[in-house]
Amino acid sequence: MLTLTQALYDRIVEHARRDHPDEACGVVAGPAGTDRPERFVPMLNAARSPTFYEFDSKDLLKLYRDLDDRDEEPVIVYHSHTATEAYPSRTDVTYANEPGAHYVLVSTADADGLGEFQFRSYRIVEGVITEEEVQVVTDY
Repeated sequence: MLTLTQALYDRIVEHARRDHPDEACGVVAGPAGTDRPERFVPMLNAARSPTFYEFDSKDLLKLYRDLDDRDEEPVIVYHSHTATEAYPSRTDVTYANEPGAHYVLVSTADADGLGEFQFRSYRIVEGVITEEEVQVVTDY
């Protein structure tokens, strides 16, 4: 189960809505080994696409150096789907290289009247997708 604060939930959703119609992407980091998301790190979608996201390679390198310096790890890796449900695509599964992370997908299809808003979380390990419950709390 993914547990995150209302404030982090709101920031992820706000980022997804702000970048619509392009896909938004980012990370929520937390202390290594805790599985507790704490630090919101929005990233730029280098692809600037409504159907695909890609972290800029320089930004990603900077992020991982920063995570190492802070003894953190990516607890949540998130992105949005702008016209489809919040379910990992084949490309999403291919790029899921953090087996300990929660992969959050936010569908902003409701912004164009194409569907309903969704916020869902998955574990993706060795190509296997497992949806998990999301618990939103006031604080930890």
